[in-house]
Amino acid sequence: MPSKRNSFGLNRDELAILTKLSRPEKIQEFLEDKIRYNKEPDGKTCRSPRRVLRDRVAHCIEGALLAAAALRVQGHPPLIVDLEAVRDDDHIIAVFKERGHWGAVAKSNYAGLRFREPVYRTLRELVMTYYEHYYNLRGEKSLRRYSRPVDLGRFDSIGWMTSEEELWAIGDYLSEIAHRPILPRELARRRRFVDRRLYDAGLLGSL
Repeated sequence: MPSKRNSFGLNRDELAILTKLSRPEKIQEFLEDKIRYNKEPDGKTCRSPRRVLRDRVAHCIEGALLAAAALRVQGHPPLIVDLEAVRDDDHIIAVFKERGHWGAVAKSNYAGLRFREPVYRTLRELVMTYYEHYYNLRGEKSLRRYSRPVDLGRFDSIGWMTSEEELWAIGDYLSEIAHRPILPRELARRRRFVDRRLYDAGLLGSL
């Protein structure tokens, strides 16, 4: 377990939970099995990892913050990436590197927008694996841009890991920073739709 000086303000019980999540796969399993999906309307909550552990509920940004906190306890930098969509909600993922390759942990109501093994040489490679699985309720493939990795250490001053307040500052920051397009402009203008079987598979187990 990390020393007291590296507890990041977490209490003993919180730190014990996150310390047991010793691999990214275990963090993902915890998000899947122990944390209910938060169906509150967008913009209503932005819980800190402390509140997620207490309430046992999270939507994508709340899940990403918890995953980033767990990764930080394990010695990784707490990095998140914003996936930006058209005619759809953004999706936030926690990213990490192992042996120079990128992977991701994420909370989503869509089966295809969750964990990625650390086998991708670049962040763009990782992001592009979400393209075919990222669609709105009309079945339109909606992913268009992604942000650089944001180190949540920049928000330590507001106690992002333990705050009882809503963490709107993080969401605001993600909406303001530059995003890189994943498609050339002429391709991005065309609307593309998923196969019905992929649509149904992605919603398997959704709430």
